[in-house]
Amino acid sequence: MGATGISDKPIELTTPLSEADVAALRAGQRVLISGAVYTARDAAHQRMAEAIARSEDLPFDVRGQVIYYVGPTPTPPGRIIGSAGPTTAGRMDRYAPMLLARGLRGMIGKGPRSDEVKAALQQHKGVYFGAIGGAGALLSKRIIAVELIAYQDLGTEAIRRLVVEDFPAIVINDCYGGDVYLEAKLKWRRV
Repeated sequence: MGATGISDKPIELTTPLSEADVAALRAGQRVLISGAVYTARDAAHQRMAEAIARSEDLPFDVRGQVIYYVGPTPTPPGRIIGSAGPTTAGRMDRYAPMLLARGLRGMIGKGPRSDEVKAALQQHKGVYFGAIGGAGALLSKRIIAVELIAYQDLGTEAIRRLVVEDFPAIVINDCYGGDVYLEAKLKWRRV
């Protein structure tokens, strides 16, 4: 165990995530995610919100799934995807509660979340993972398959199904109200 009382060994997760998977996680834990995750950024979230408002099906069943806030760069020759680093999660905050209410279990991005998103994570048993910004080229090496599934006209912001293997992340917000960013601020205020 580390100084925080959290194991230094990453937790291995396989998608889709169950409520029990999420309930076992605590803010500050390192994870390695394997399985399918779906990409979506601002424009794709807007379209999903519009589909929900019209009572239409979403491009994929969000129940148990993880959305990665990423817009990959163009794919270089010999690779399956370009650089795939996280984007700022706060831009999706107005959409996250409605997706969590429909069964979304996890989100991957960078930066803090709003109080509304943190409340929705607790209410619907979800988790927010942080990925390392600026490490998109390295993170892309953890992606082993890519399939474009919706909104092709959005280019880099289209929804893709990625298959990842041992994708590294940190639990930023757990379903109990744990918040790595808030805890770090409080810790350093006391010092």
